[in-house]
Amino acid sequence: MMDTIETKFEKLDDRFDVRGDRRVLRLATGFRWAEGPVYVPAWRCLVWSDIPNDRMMRWDEATGHVGVFRQPAGYANGHTLDPQGRLLSCEQGNRRVTRTEHDGSITVLAERWEGKRFNSPNDVVVRSDGSIWFTDPSYGIDTNYEGHQAASEMDGCHVYRIDPVSGRVDQVAGDFERPNGLAFSRDEQTLYIADTRRNHIRRFDVAEGGALTGGQVFTTNTVGVFDGIRLDDQGRVWAAAGPGVHCYAPDGPLLGRLHLPEPVANLVFGGPKGNVLFICATSSVYAIHLTTNGARRPKA
Repeated sequence: MMDTIETKFEKLDDRFDVRGDRRVLRLATGFRWAEGPVYVPAWRCLVWSDIPNDRMMRWDEATGHVGVFRQPAGYANGHTLDPQGRLLSCEQGNRRVTRTEHDGSITVLAERWEGKRFNSPNDVVVRSDGSIWFTDPSYGIDTNYEGHQAASEMDGCHVYRIDPVSGRVDQVAGDFERPNGLAFSRDEQTLYIADTRRNHIRRFDVAEGGALTGGQVFTTNTVGVFDGIRLDDQGRVWAAAGPGVHCYAPDGPLLGRLHLPEPVANLVFGGPKGNVLFICATSSVYAIHLTTNGARRPKA
């Protein structure tokens, strides 16, 4: 049953002019670890992961109904949509990235690099050219809580790109401890990647062909830890960060915080106008209408 919780934005910078509902709507609760939300316009629904319960959940926007989307789900974590509206998923338990076709069948997109199994793909984004980018920390093999405990076959935790034409998988960044959430800028010339272990977000320039350059620290965090990140249409970075959602200016300063009653793991903009922020926070999923919109993918 949906209910509302009173909340507020804590304004930390005079430039922060985002407003929204005085209350957040709790869409559903009772999960072990809610993660990886994705809004699917064609279905008018939100899909997310309940990782330790090995299931994906679905909230229907028109009816408010909440039900199981898929179980078992390979201990899925992050999700996104490709340019054709197909669902892409990081399956921590199966150590792979998959695509759910329009008919419901599942296609494996990546499960190895140079013959070695991935650790546990965590979060995924797609560029308008169809290239798929994902992070590969070890959370799904560290214990049996979020996957299947196993030894890593890799020399660390890295970031990868799947070529849209050949399907080739390339390692594009190899100097992270625990790469986690990632998001493109609106013009897709910049890729932001969170490192949860180091508790900072880095920004990379995206070159032709998919190479990353730069990698300077965009911002660091002292309250909670960074996880999922998204951008709005003004270039602000919205980050799941422990006890709430943090909003950063395009040049890095923290503008404000949205406080929530549970630790926040991930978030996504959605709704018919793209101005609803959906938030996965431990045992619950929340939604709040804002006066800003999520960054829209440029046309290919």
